[in-house]
Amino acid sequence: MSSPPQVAAPPWPDRVVPTWTDPVAVQASEAVGGPWGRHAVTGRALFWTPLRVCLLFTVLVLSVAWAKQAPCADGDWSGSKQYTHLCYNDAVPLFGIHGLAAGEVPYLDSAVEYPVLSGGLMQLAAVVARGYDGLAAGSGLLPDSVPVQTYYVVTCLLLSVLALVVTRGVLGLTGRRPWDAAMVGLSPVLLFYAFTNWDLLAVALTTLGMWAWARQRPVVAGVLLGLGIAAKLYPVLVLGVLLVLCLRAGRLRPWWTTAVTAGLAWLVVDLPIAVLAPENWARFFELNGTRPANPESIWAIALHWFPGFLDGPLAEGESPTVLNATVAVLLVLCAAGVAWLALAAPLRPRLPQLAFLLVAAFLLVNKVYSPQYALWLLPLAVLARPRWRSLLLWQATEALVWTMTMLYYLGADNRGVDVEWFYLAVGLRDAALLLLMALVVHEIWHPDTDLVRRSWPGTDDPAGGFLDGAPDVVTLRRRRQPASASRSSEISSA
Repeated sequence: MSSPPQVAAPPWPDRVVPTWTDPVAVQASEAVGGPWGRHAVTGRALFWTPLRVCLLFTVLVLSVAWAKQAPCADGDWSGSKQYTHLCYNDAVPLFGIHGLAAGEVPYLDSAVEYPVLSGGLMQLAAVVARGYDGLAAGSGLLPDSVPVQTYYVVTCLLLSVLALVVTRGVLGLTGRRPWDAAMVGLSPVLLFYAFTNWDLLAVALTTLGMWAWARQRPVVAGVLLGLGIAAKLYPVLVLGVLLVLCLRAGRLRPWWTTAVTAGLAWLVVDLPIAVLAPENWARFFELNGTRPANPESIWAIALHWFPGFLDGPLAEGESPTVLNATVAVLLVLCAAGVAWLALAAPLRPRLPQLAFLLVAAFLLVNKVYSPQYALWLLPLAVLARPRWRSLLLWQATEALVWTMTMLYYLGADNRGVDVEWFYLAVGLRDAALLLLMALVVHEIWHPDTDLVRRSWPGTDDPAGGFLDGAPDVVTLRRRRQPASASRSSEISSA
């Protein structure tokens, strides 16, 4: 088994300083006087610790995100304001569509196309908003607003709390690289998508679940990941990644504890709704089987240029059976490829590296890739490859997709864009994501180039928990070790 790359002990301070290691951070620091001094005092701040600074970054970005969304908050979308101001969100229209304005309860009174815990967040926001509206009407001291605006403001406040939780969780997973969490707080993806949908609930729960795993709390990790699955299904992929990593390290017992606990937590949330309102509960699963390719997916592009591809034109209500089967096969192949990489790499990959690859592959080959799903990737990408330049390149294409999506829905006849421009933006986003995935695969195959492992002596996987520093038990035989594995002694601190 190859050992982790050996690096020279860095000088004081006791953590990685980004203005010493990242070209983008070095250039940005010129605005505040240049990189951190070699003899500057660190670790003694009474208040402005890395955590508080990163949380402040998150608050600032969320404030700008709210300013961007404000024109759509009152529900007056006349003149296609939601597209011209780039402020479309799902919460405002669904407030009326799902009966939240009339006090209806998701699933029990109306069918909701989201997993149960996401519907629970919608209901929580509606209850709090009705309480505020009642107080405002009764006291005359609080500012009045239309019910949908109150609901949206409460929703954004709840999502803001979840965004802060994501930043905190990422910082807990960075080891001696706490400033990597700034890449979440200052993220363009957070700016564009924080208030578009309820995805931050699943992202926060998944990040906390990984943090609990890193702290070797398998039961807590299982509960959090199970709740994440009840909000969005993608945390199942994190459990799959943990399985192959634990198989390689021979640490299956904590994985079983986490997986069983996750299943029980999911059942506690979903089973009551499945019993009380089975048809409405099943709507999410049925919709995923019957819906066609999402406009932001590679399949929509293929069907646009080749109308007879796969199922061809579908009748109303007809399921895309060939597309569904194709996507299922590709997902299995992607999972198998990630599993092979986990077992064949010269060093056991870090958890965030494999999780990022699998979730990114899932989004690329799936028939639904809504723009806000970029939030799923954000903490994983930061932890997998904490380099500002490549992350900002990918996120710039995500922002471009959102802009072109709004202009496409606005329509070419209404100063929008034609579908070809929209698909060009989607293609650029997919290419940037593939490039980022290739860079992560390269660092897995050549661990000497992994910035996290190079950053501090003895670093293996700060997010690994039971896996961190564990010897290998199950690996795929390879004829020879790559050159990078034999050059570990030559690496210097980056």
